[in-house]
Amino acid sequence: MVVAIAIATHKQYRMPHDSVYLPIQLGRGIAHNNFGFQMDDAGDNISAKNPHYSELTALYWLWKNSDADYKGLVHYRRHFGTRNIFVRLFSRDRFTKIVRGTEIKEILSNSQIILPKKRHYYVETIYSHYSHTFDGKQLDVTREILEKDFGKYVPAFDRVMSSTSAHLFNMFIMESHLVDDYCDFMFSVIGKLEEYIGYDDLNAFQSRYPGRISERLLDVWLLTNNYAYAELPVVSTEPVNWWKKGTSFIRAKLGGKGYDASF
Repeated sequence: MVVAIAIATHKQYRMPHDSVYLPIQLGRGIAHNNFGFQMDDAGDNISAKNPHYSELTALYWLWKNSDADYKGLVHYRRHFGTRNIFVRLFSRDRFTKIVRGTEIKEILSNSQIILPKKRHYYVETIYSHYSHTFDGKQLDVTREILEKDFGKYVPAFDRVMSSTSAHLFNMFIMESHLVDDYCDFMFSVIGKLEEYIGYDDLNAFQSRYPGRISERLLDVWLLTNNYAYAELPVVSTEPVNWWKKGTSFIRAKLGGKGYDASF
């Protein structure tokens, strides 16, 4: 079993030492630095779309250029965590909490898909949270695209939008043929989305909407195809500023001030 998990990164950063992980430098096609990682502008690639697609240029590279049996995507500072609760609770080094290849392969021996535990909003639906923090029109246009060209996905899209939880972050590990199917669907949808919406009058942060919308498409694809999956916790290699995240969310929900930067 060969497993290749892309670690999307735009900066030099510490990486887990395990053969299943492949750091991929994002946006290499429009940048000039070299961190010594695999670059997303080699072979069949969409590196130039990185300002809009974010970590998806690493996923596209892996999809098109790797022949691994299982493929996945994580982020330089956001990883799947081990199921070992003792390690997660008591290890001082955050990198030791990242799941290792041996544990991943054990899980994959019984499941085709590994996902991060769902993100719960409780007081917001997926649609209302996105509309308060970004531009809800982007989801409306996405639904129009599905209705026109991918009709079987519309019921699942409506279900996900009305839910208060979802698998987010563009993180997964899947059997290769499932990655083929998901990427065919997801990249087709966001490609049409950018044709409809474009980037006029959007700043650099707002222009990353294709990557954000793609996060909301994973559960749509899963539900439509009725795929089973295993879940792992999410581990951040950096402290999370929950105060900033919380106050920004309140301003977005009550004051109509959408997000203007990542956390």
